[in-house]
Amino acid sequence: MPTEERPAPPAPNPAWRIEHLPLLSAVSMALLLCAGSVGFLTGGPDAALGAAAGVLIVTVSYTMSTLVIAWADTVRPALLMPLGMLTYVVKYSLLGVILAVGVGIKWPGWNALGWGIVAAVMVWTGVQAWWVHRRVMRK
Repeated sequence: MPTEERPAPPAPNPAWRIEHLPLLSAVSMALLLCAGSVGFLTGGPDAALGAAAGVLIVTVSYTMSTLVIAWADTVRPALLMPLGMLTYVVKYSLLGVILAVGVGIKWPGWNALGWGIVAAVMVWTGVQAWWVHRRVMRK
């Protein structure tokens, strides 16, 4: 009895892995401007720089994670977990070192940097959750 040949599955579209980045980048840049403005109005130029830097740190690290994970998934899905975990370990270790060193520095922008990080994490996570929910509801 001959076996039937199955057609090959359609090639996956790798673009879906990073579809959300333009929206999140735009929202992050708007948040960067808002954080810098609030920082300036509440604490002057140092606070403005700190708040904007906090938002930028989160934006760059989250974008880096997204790109590494998307790349690993397209090249070899078995690399997804190890590279994803390595990316998170590296970025949070660097953030921890930056914040640990910053405790000893008497710069007026450190509090604003922390608030910028908190705001960016909350906004990025919320917008990405909204985007995923919207994408799932479309299907």
